[in-house]
Amino acid sequence: MWKPGTFLYPIPAVMVSCGTMEKSNIITVAWTGILNTNPAMVYISIRPTRYSYDIIKKTKEFVINLTNEKLAYATDWCGVKSGRDYDKFKQMHLTKEKANFVKCPLIKQSPVSVECKVKQIKEFGSHHMFIAEVLSINADKKYINEKGAFDISKCDLIAYSNGGYYKLDKKIGKFGFSVEKKKTIKKSRKN
Repeated sequence: MWKPGTFLYPIPAVMVSCGTMEKSNIITVAWTGILNTNPAMVYISIRPTRYSYDIIKKTKEFVINLTNEKLAYATDWCGVKSGRDYDKFKQMHLTKEKANFVKCPLIKQSPVSVECKVKQIKEFGSHHMFIAEVLSINADKKYINEKGAFDISKCDLIAYSNGGYYKLDKKIGKFGFSVEKKKTIKKSRKN
């Protein structure tokens, strides 16, 4: 048994972009998630000492950019280096893309970018939670299947767990598969 802590793994490893197209930053966040469906609400939790904290608190907007295997190095680097000292887009050769509803840029290389508007900030000690409404979801066309649906299996998404990054690479079921009725196979008879 261990003392109480934050051992709820795996969790997403995302790059959160903030600021403006001219003066932007990226912070890597693992403490993020879904809060509500209607309206769509998400959160990110950030230490007040982080450079991006004041940017997001002032602008009240950010973009959650999902990460994949190709972005693993940049994801880690943007989490350990400060935007006070580096232009992270430039250093990691990431491309800024104009968002639809917020002033901060999307990361073009991200398979999915979620535009968010801060509705509330909750202070919980070491971290403050930015509760935000989802304004738009932007997905790269190469991840859309022939039926027009988003195919997450093509993204090579990564997660963070206990100090490491891991690939999420294999679908093992779908919602409701445990109670789904098996389809009966009718054999056709030749007359």
